[in-house]
Amino acid sequence: MAAPLCVEVEFGGGAELLFDGVKKHQVALPGQEEPWDIRNLLVWIKKNLLKERPELFIQGDSVRPGILVLINDADWELLGELDYQLQDQDSILFISTLHGG
Repeated sequence: MAAPLCVEVEFGGGAELLFDGVKKHQVALPGQEEPWDIRNLLVWIKKNLLKERPELFIQGDSVRPGILVLINDADWELLGELDYQLQDQDSILFISTLHGG
């Protein structure tokens, strides 16, 4: 069984507006059978943090195109994207690059 994890989840570039305007969240993820990965984290975020308009943040089982994801300041594409296994004290930053004109 995977141990509980504490991670920092941050939203920027306007994405924080979907989370009651709160940019930084210290998140305690409970222990579970499978190791925590970004895919599981997105489900947890949708259930526990996302306050409105999930279609602006989630598409399918991933984030919408136009949302940049950084894990410990590195592009998630370099780390396996949805399959990246979270480590205790990881920092995950979601930045919306979509802006109205």
